[in-house]
Amino acid sequence: MAKNTREHYIKDTRNKKRKKIKLFIFVPLLVIILAGVGYGATLISKAKSVVEDSYEPIDRDSLREAKVDPNIDDVSILFIGVDDSEKRSSASGTTRSRSDALMVATLNEKEKSVKLLSIPRDSYVYIPERGYYDKITHAHYFGGVSSTLDTVEGLLEIPIDYYVKMNFDAFMDVVDALGGINVDVPVTFTEQNSKDKAGAIHLEEGYQELDGEEALALARTRKIDNDIERGKRQQLIMEAIMKKAVSVEGITKYSKVMEAVGSNMTTDLSFSDMQSLIAYATADNGLQVETLTLAGADGRVDGKYIYQLDELALAETKSILQQHLGVSSSINSETDETDSSNETETDMTDTTTDTSTLN
Repeated sequence: MAKNTREHYIKDTRNKKRKKIKLFIFVPLLVIILAGVGYGATLISKAKSVVEDSYEPIDRDSLREAKVDPNIDDVSILFIGVDDSEKRSSASGTTRSRSDALMVATLNEKEKSVKLLSIPRDSYVYIPERGYYDKITHAHYFGGVSSTLDTVEGLLEIPIDYYVKMNFDAFMDVVDALGGINVDVPVTFTEQNSKDKAGAIHLEEGYQELDGEEALALARTRKIDNDIERGKRQQLIMEAIMKKAVSVEGITKYSKVMEAVGSNMTTDLSFSDMQSLIAYATADNGLQVETLTLAGADGRVDGKYIYQLDELALAETKSILQQHLGVSSSINSETDETDSSNETETDMTDTTTDTSTLN
């Protein structure tokens, strides 16, 4: 495995924190759709319509030699959260958006187990679309879903078979469609709302019911801690969404929930692909999911904040995911060699093109 492409990463290692799932920001939305599939003919039809309307395949070169079948193969899914609000597009003068949340799910068909890896948005990685290192959030800004897929594949050295991209409007709409969620807010804070109005959301520490705007503020605020803690807060919120979704009250609102998801989602998972994932939730041993995080440290490049990934911990994470998918670490050796060549010719801190307004 080539290592010279990542020698600039911080060397001090930290232990990877693993824990049983408390569910991240997009997985519950798919689960809700799948739950609807088993809840009567009307919802089956509606779920199928939602997925078909959201179906948007990506034309790209895959690391796979042949198309996978989630019924029989180990597969991976990249979940991409973006903010495509009209105000943000207007402020930046472009319709392009950054990814605000990234999660990779690997699914082992034999074990019916899932591993979920959260990738901090400011992780400093090589972006093939640009030919230099930058924050991973900028991969989507410059090249959309395709660029993000290529970047994640290069970072983790595993094939990414499917993607699910969701606008954060869906997050709010789902919470509101469920009639709010109950969450133990870990800290008192004030945050802007989805329209970027400063100080519009104020939450006190403690257990309480949150609407969509309040839940989004808690999930996205970056003022009170760091990206790792931010991920933990998102997990708390998703646990609350799942509890509400499977409650009697929640079940009666699946139709509205699917409308919220469908209008804010694109994916290359077909309806039959999604149906095949039900087996993971209905396995005899229950849904077996483990969450992983990428260890690292705060850093700066050209005065801008970045999250510098720990090289040794990254190698361990890649090995875990490769084994879970049943792929060899050599699957991306050619990409490693290409990245290494690019690094010798390219200034890794050169992000001058179109990045002056990016954070």
